[in-house]
Amino acid sequence: MPSLDLLLSRFSTDELAEPAPQGAVLDAILSTAMRAPDHGKLRPWRYVIVQGDARPALAGRIVASMKRLDPDVAPAKIEKRQTRFSTMPMIIVLGMHLRPGDKIPLIEQELAVGAAAMNILNALHATGFGGVWVSGDVAYDPELAAELGFPAPHGLAGFLFVGTPRPGARGPTRRAVDDYVAEWTGMPVRFGADDA
Repeated sequence: MPSLDLLLSRFSTDELAEPAPQGAVLDAILSTAMRAPDHGKLRPWRYVIVQGDARPALAGRIVASMKRLDPDVAPAKIEKRQTRFSTMPMIIVLGMHLRPGDKIPLIEQELAVGAAAMNILNALHATGFGGVWVSGDVAYDPELAAELGFPAPHGLAGFLFVGTPRPGARGPTRRAVDDYVAEWTGMPVRFGADDA
């Protein structure tokens, strides 16, 4: 089952170098979003590609958001985000085009955005690229969301850092799934993962 092996070998990493996917490969990767579960066929996902000289400008908006949300934010935290957003080969802004009055609950619309983002992460891995999904407080800043094209009621689900994994990049050791699975037999279930 090579497809299953591929999924089991995927990991998130921010140890990324050039190149990032471009052209038809990038189009195919982003097209996997269209296969995500999507109750009501609302297609609430939207993507903004940031690369090249636009990265430092985005980093500036991120830093401004950080300072707006927390005037006492630590300089080291600012420097870390400034560097990461300025130097990643590509950033994909994960936008959410939400419809609060729709018969499909907002949580289901947001879950569809998440499922589509996971498809993109899997597609990146399948094509030899890598990425990591980051969020943090700035992802929930409505002013930053509006600056990026997602005014309320729309918003952000975070950012994907995208590129080619550096040699030696490895994901964390994964725990066995057993502690996260239970069979229901009529009584409330318990999970080994919750006993820790």
